[in-house]
Amino acid sequence: MPSTADDCSTRHAVLTNARRAAALVNALTDDHPDPAEVPKVLEEYGEVGTVAVTPQDVAEMRTAAVRLREVFAATDADGAAAALNRLLREHTGPLRLTSHGGDSPWHPHIDRDDDAPWGEWLLASSSMALAVLLWDRQRPPGRICASPSCSDVFINQGSGPDRRYCSRRCATRERVAAHRRQAADRG
Repeated sequence: MPSTADDCSTRHAVLTNARRAAALVNALTDDHPDPAEVPKVLEEYGEVGTVAVTPQDVAEMRTAAVRLREVFAATDADGAAAALNRLLREHTGPLRLTSHGGDSPWHPHIDRDDDAPWGEWLLASSSMALAVLLWDRQRPPGRICASPSCSDVFINQGSGPDRRYCSRRCATRERVAAHRRQAADRG
C-alpha cells in the first residue's frame, strides 16, 4: 500500500487502520518477529515522525497481534463479533475523540490516553477498526490465508465473493498445485 503520510485524514480511515492491523499481525506473529519491521509498517500506514519501538514494545505488540489473530480466524460474523467483544471488554477503555493536541484530524481512540503503550494502542485501534468493518458489512472483517504454506491475515473487503487467499501469488500457487495433483491422479 502506498504511504498515506501526506494525507492526515486518510491515515485515520477505518479501512487504513484495518489494513494496518493485518500488516502488523503478519509482521508480529512470526516466532521471531523482526523489530525493525514494525516501524516500517507503521510508517507505511501513515505514522508520522520517527517511530521508535523498544524490544518491550515489540513484545507487547506481539501479544496484541496474537489476540487480534483470533478475529481473523473467525469463520463467520458471530465468531468475529465474539472475539472482538472479548477484546473490547478486556483490553480497551471508554471511547473518546482526540486530535493529539491539534496535530491530526479528530478521530476516535479507545486506549487509555494519547500516550498509551504501543501494545495497548495496537489492540485498541485495531479492535475498533475491525469492529466497524464487521458492523458495516455484517461479515468477518478479514481472514487467514487458505494456503497451507501461508499464515498471513488479510482484510476481506468488497462486494464480491469472499477472498480465500491473502494475495494473487498464494491463489496462483494453490491453483497450480491443485492442477498438478489432478494431472498426477489422471496419469
